[in-house]
Amino acid sequence: MDSLWWYPGLFGAALVAGFVDSIAGGGGLITIPVLLSAGLPPAEALGTNKLQASFGSGSAMAHFAGAGLVDWRQVREGMLLTAAAAMLGALTVQLASPALLRRLIPALLIGIALYFLLCPRTGERSRPNRLHPRLFAALFGVVIGFYDGFLGPGTGSFWAIACVSLLGLDLLRATAYTKAMNFASNVGALALFIMGGQVWWGAGLVMGAGQWTGARLGSRLAIARGARFIRPVFLAVCMALALKLLLGW
Repeated sequence: MDSLWWYPGLFGAALVAGFVDSIAGGGGLITIPVLLSAGLPPAEALGTNKLQASFGSGSAMAHFAGAGLVDWRQVREGMLLTAAAAMLGALTVQLASPALLRRLIPALLIGIALYFLLCPRTGERSRPNRLHPRLFAALFGVVIGFYDGFLGPGTGSFWAIACVSLLGLDLLRATAYTKAMNFASNVGALALFIMGGQVWWGAGLVMGAGQWTGARLGSRLAIARGARFIRPVFLAVCMALALKLLLGW
């Protein structure tokens, strides 16, 4: 587990994960199995994953914000609630088994993919919101934030579908909003995993460098090409995550 031979592979996996995650989420589909295959117990794999994912989500968030796609007044309350809920989720996962959620999540991901397939114009342009932004932040920040700290796969998909369907955001701005919330939940959960001693620092920092680079590339491509590029990647990630969870890590 401490062999230096692991590090180039971990960097490469995180680079690809950061690229995919910045566009459509699902980077954990790549990084968590890699960390488990390195011999880490589940809790330490999740903690290390949060460390490296914090670099990727932070990089993507900064790039989207630099393009004017993050409304800080809209996301700041949600980020605080999401971080707090993720801390609770990270504490819970160190005390309980996530097996039940692992069986439930694939059905939700398949449902999201079907929604976008059956409504092909969803997310192409902004629409009036159906839920007040503060209520939205409170409700989904607590629920999705807890889930991200507790288990994590599919978090970006859940945020994206919520932003498009209830906040009325187009898919590009929904992706930007999602990255801000992902960053908050990653940092919140990471704090609890650090307190529990569940982080492999060497791997996490090496992977963090890969995540930062991949996320910069992916977010730049998403901004340049917009919703029509994000949609197929998003659908592919939803189905791949569902399949991976059904088959097991």
